[in-house]
Amino acid sequence: MAEQTESSIVIAAEPAAVMAVIADLPAYPEWSDGMKSVEVLTEYEDGRPGDARFVLESGPIKDTYELEYEWDGDLAVSWTLTKGSMLKGMDGSYRLSDGGDGTTTVVYRLAVDVAVPMIGLIKRRAEKAIIDTALRGLKERVESQ
Repeated sequence: MAEQTESSIVIAAEPAAVMAVIADLPAYPEWSDGMKSVEVLTEYEDGRPGDARFVLESGPIKDTYELEYEWDGDLAVSWTLTKGSMLKGMDGSYRLSDGGDGTTTVVYRLAVDVAVPMIGLIKRRAEKAIIDTALRGLKERVESQ
């Protein structure tokens, strides 16, 4: 899964506020399209999720999968798939940069591998749609709080 799709967005909030929304995995169904439920399975000492189980229902795509998280303060988070049915692999990250003016640039990278054969171009388009939808949802969620 070397190839990743990437996109970014500027959010009118400090990095800590953005990362607080990202780290609140159980709230994802409230703002992330297709996400039906999220259960945090393990936590780090600081309370951030270590492992989580997701139930996704987005059109024809339905899966229950688990991700393992690594956090770098309010600067970055990355994850990797540890269990899935339809998904064979999912590596992703959010990287946050403080704009110095009350804004944060969020860069989202994602690489997904599915159990069914998929042409690379179609897979990249699907990843791009997932990323853009997630970034819009994140921006709306953070800026409405």
